[in-house]
Amino acid sequence: MRIEKCYFCSAPVYPGHGVMFVRNDSKIFRFCRSKCHKNFKKKRNPRKVRWTKAFRKSAGKELTVDNSFEFEKRRNVPVKYQRELWSMSVKAMKRVEEIKQKRQARFIMNRLKKNKELQTKADINEVKQNIHLIKAPHAEKSKKLEEKIVETLQEDMEMAEDS
Repeated sequence: MRIEKCYFCSAPVYPGHGVMFVRNDSKIFRFCRSKCHKNFKKKRNPRKVRWTKAFRKSAGKELTVDNSFEFEKRRNVPVKYQRELWSMSVKAMKRVEEIKQKRQARFIMNRLKKNKELQTKADINEVKQNIHLIKAPHAEKSKKLEEKIVETLQEDMEMAEDS
């Protein structure tokens, strides 16, 4: 049983599912659902359609270059069946999958950390610009009050990051 990849979105296409389009030059295109097939017929670029794997990889949302992806490539070398080799291969496959999961998790955490840092800087800048909305109208216009508010916001952000 062979599980193909959708030409448009890179989702798995199981046997008996999806649509197969064969062009005049005998190139085969497989699609997981009609949504992908219609977008292909409209000549849309998968790298510009936000829900595809190609977009996520080109936009830096998913890990693209990793050595563990090299292990998944199909090797068309016939090997004589040996029980020890087979069991070692299964163990190696599990280990490779474990390594891939760890690297993927680390990549996601680093990406989220960058977003959080940018968000806190943007929040602080917004407070500095709109300080007149935060201060009470009868309060004196002093730099000390502004600095105190900004400092407390920074401390709150740091406390939130630590927990």
